[in-house]
Amino acid sequence: MIQVKLFDKEHEKDLEKEMNTFLKKLDEDKLVDIKYNVAAITEEEEEQEQIYCFSAMVVYRA
Repeated sequence: MIQVKLFDKEHEKDLEKEMNTFLKKLDEDKLVDIKYNVAAITEEEEEQEQIYCFSAMVVYRA
């Protein structure tokens, strides 16, 4: 059966760390694909701060 694991973090290093922890437990032959996305949102408050969202989806065989 094909399954997915979703990851979503505000910092790329946090995403990397969480994904590497998950991938260490996954047999390499069960990995199907990894999809990666970055989104940037500008806050409409005083400072016009940008918020980043780093996300990934690991597709694997259970």
